[in-house]
Amino acid sequence: ALAKPSNLLALDEPTNDLDLETLDLLEELLAAYQGTLLLISHDRSFLDRIVTSVITTDPDRAGGWRTYDGGYDDMVRQRGSAPGMRAAAKAPKPAAKRDSAKLQAQTKLSYKEKYALETLPAKISALEAKVKALNAKLNDAGFYDRDPQAFNQTANELERTETALSAAEEEWLALEIKREHLSQEER
Repeated sequence: ALAKPSNLLALDEPTNDLDLETLDLLEELLAAYQGTLLLISHDRSFLDRIVTSVITTDPDRAGGWRTYDGGYDDMVRQRGSAPGMRAAAKAPKPAAKRDSAKLQAQTKLSYKEKYALETLPAKISALEAKVKALNAKLNDAGFYDRDPQAFNQTANELERTETALSAAEEEWLALEIKREHLSQEER
């Protein structure tokens, strides 16, 4: 049974002893994983970035479990509105006590962000070329008369490509601003 392919991945404290770049890579790979992920971790910020639901013991039910949609912070909010859970959710957290990994992550770009900064210019150039080619095709005066269905498909493809181009440009700009901001903070 273990030799067969599966869509279940179980990880117990996968973030222990990882540097930030490896942690970013792990997050990226887990986010892309298509199967079910059973994850046990004390790293709350990691849980918030990766999981889509949280399973915890339920003190209102002996030996019972409770499922919450979202990450760890979502679970805390949902617990606060559940009967019998308000006291546990109201425990104050010191504002000054932050996760050291979270603080370090704010001082440099993640692996994923660095990769995006390297690859987005080529992607933007390719999308710009595609928009130019599609516009040239649509500007052909006889194109609609020859094949109205192909004309409509090309117009829809142009709209999708322009949307993708805009999103890529906005992502690149946001990452450039973040990179510049972080480099100024280092000085």
